[in-house]
Amino acid sequence: MDNAAAPLQPLAPALPPYQGIRLEDVRLVRTADEAKSAMAALLAADAIGFDTESKPTFVKGESSTGPHLIQLATDDTAYLFQVGSKPTPALAELKAILEASSPLKVGFGLSDDVKRLRNKLGIAPAGVLDLSVALRGGQRNDLGAKTAVAKFFGLHLQKSKKISTTNWASVRLSDKQILYAADDAQVALRVYRRWIATGGKVAPQPRDVIAPIPGTSHLIGTVATDENSIC
Repeated sequence: MDNAAAPLQPLAPALPPYQGIRLEDVRLVRTADEAKSAMAALLAADAIGFDTESKPTFVKGESSTGPHLIQLATDDTAYLFQVGSKPTPALAELKAILEASSPLKVGFGLSDDVKRLRNKLGIAPAGVLDLSVALRGGQRNDLGAKTAVAKFFGLHLQKSKKISTTNWASVRLSDKQILYAADDAQVALRVYRRWIATGGKVAPQPRDVIAPIPGTSHLIGTVATDENSIC
């Protein structure tokens, strides 16, 4: 009997890092004038990146009070809207942007984001495409942002667990929080652009819709869950 160990397989080379958005290309929307300017830029786009952040809960049974931050991104700028305990001066503009059928709002794992926007702010987003579902093809599991960036760009997207679990309800966000949140929105738009450029097709519907892809027609009229999302 040959007990020789099988030869070790060479490790796959590490992917180069994904270069995210620059801090100077992020706008924190704090005033009514800034909200109007952001709305004009976002509504002029054909598609925008979309995500939210919520202060994490650590106690069993504790309900989230999020979202506390809403991120929307064009190809060159990300806009961050803080929606903590105090009323935001941008609520009317946020509602106008998110409830418009155009631009298309693209993101990863948007089910909880949409639910929380409805529950907290009374906003019902329209024209939504969850890339986690749209990009999975015939796979059972949803496709996460890290996997999508590796697939479409051959790059490694760093997602810091430490930053993701920070206090997003804080009035003053750190630079690391700002960049993390802005990247979450803009990377979705960049992946969407590359997907479309390589033959991807989307047929957005007017309200909370995932575009139909082969084998997933039952998702029409819903936002797909990201419970099985691959990170």
